Amino acid sequence: MARNREPVLKRAKALGIEPQYLGINKKSKRQVQQSRRKKSEYGIQLNEKQKVKFYYGLQETQFRNTYEKATKRAGGAGENLLIMLESRFDNVVFRMGFAATRREARQLVSHGHFLVNGKKANIPSMELKAGDVISVKEKSKSSPKFKELRDMVITTPQWIDIDLDKLEGKILTAPTRADIDLPIEERYIVEFYSR
Repeated sequence: MARNREPVLKRAKALGIEPQYLGINKKSKRQVQQSRRKKSEYGIQLNEKQKVKFYYGLQETQFRNTYEKATKRAGGAGENLLIMLESRFDNVVFRMGFAATRREARQLVSHGHFLVNGKKANIPSMELKAGDVISVKEKSKSSPKFKELRDMVITTPQWIDIDLDKLEGKILTAPTRADIDLPIEERYIVEFYSR
């Protein structure tokens, strides 16, 4: 499996992303060098696509396949793409506050710490639907990672309900474009792929 081992802050700075959107509370001390040249239309579209891939931690093939599925659904392709990415299992775990970053959420999911509707699930790219209940396995609840969550105050999006005593959450409704707080212009991604 391919992995992106590039330094997160360096990549975030190159794409013009605030690290806080990734769950990292650091700031780079380096100065951003402004380019004198104006970005081309292609450059703007490519940058937007790379930004979304980096936010959700996807490789090119996986992102392209998700875009192809999004175009086949009813509605706008860009909006469908963002909703599909937001509904991924690893992203939902991140949004619930069970992990500090999406990378950590992906690792927790692939190591099998969660159940979906009472069944074992360890595929980070699995798309969850409204009504699905995500809970931490009984065996994993005793780990220090999940013990410290019970004392924390976690803010979650409106489409997720969480119970920290039971360490479980429920997807109330499917996320909408208004629920996605990332600074993304999805129309550039659609333009990029429709060339």
